[in-house]
Amino acid sequence: MPGPFHINTPLVESVGMSRRLGTTVYLKMESSQPSGSFKIRGIGHLCQQMAMQSNGIVCSSGGNAGMAAAHVARKMGLPATIVVPSSSPPLVVQKLQDLGATVKITGEVWDEANTEALRLTETEGLTYVPPFDHPLLWEGHSTVITEIAASMGRKQKPGAVVVSVGGGGLLCGVAQGLRGLGWEDVPIVTMETVGADCFNAAVKAGTIVTLEAITSEAKCLGAKTVCRKAFQYSQSTEQAIISELVTDQQALHAVETFLDEERVLVELACGAALAAVYSGVIQRLQDEGRLPRPLGYLVVIVCGGSSINREQLANLQKKIPRPT
Repeated sequence: MPGPFHINTPLVESVGMSRRLGTTVYLKMESSQPSGSFKIRGIGHLCQQMAMQSNGIVCSSGGNAGMAAAHVARKMGLPATIVVPSSSPPLVVQKLQDLGATVKITGEVWDEANTEALRLTETEGLTYVPPFDHPLLWEGHSTVITEIAASMGRKQKPGAVVVSVGGGGLLCGVAQGLRGLGWEDVPIVTMETVGADCFNAAVKAGTIVTLEAITSEAKCLGAKTVCRKAFQYSQSTEQAIISELVTDQQALHAVETFLDEERVLVELACGAALAAVYSGVIQRLQDEGRLPRPLGYLVVIVCGGSSINREQLANLQKKIPRPT
């Protein structure tokens, strides 16, 4: 059986973030994965379990899940069809094609692309690879936490873990990984942008909701409905999950600051997690008593991103108005 397809990514201290926060901040650099994001952990694991005898795979994705699926399919010698919404940047489409995938552009948002992927599963006999809503994905993503424990030692648990949330797959993996280590008391701070905030909306409503539209430029956070398991974790009393929002402006500022300080370019969806430090969210949560002070060390999962380059960054800088 081939794989695993992911790598053990670096866990590095951010001096700049640590200085801002007054406590040690570690970055789990999922941007270093072969496909550019954490998605390859779960998708690689799922394909190992489900697609070994497949005629091919189909995945619906605004970018990162599709990149992971295409990378894994190439390594497994399987044909891949990736269905992307029209909001996906051309650079993502080109990268997918470079990996040998067939790319089909359908709909304006992920939900519409996913409907087409499910149709192709029935009509073409392909193995469906969900981008975020499957137990095997969460099991694969949970390895990000076991790697942190291996690096720091199981007795040195973090004070909190910060993650971006789109459909909720990474959140489910992080929660599962923490529980597997007996670290249920470690809070998870979930970050979304206003306008791509299906998890925050569900937490506030006390029930799963479907957004009318994705209005944020962080398109890779752009699921209209969070997966049920992520919502169930938010309702559990066993683990503290703190749902926070930032604006596109704050996420973009975080991307720019991260590029200047850490010399790594990530997409806007990842900027939402970085903004937890750069825009003072963690500090505010400490002031409010929702996170302890001192905190111990903080882990920010740098989820990565395939849909960013200098041209795309310049486009975001034009699209997103600066605060006056």
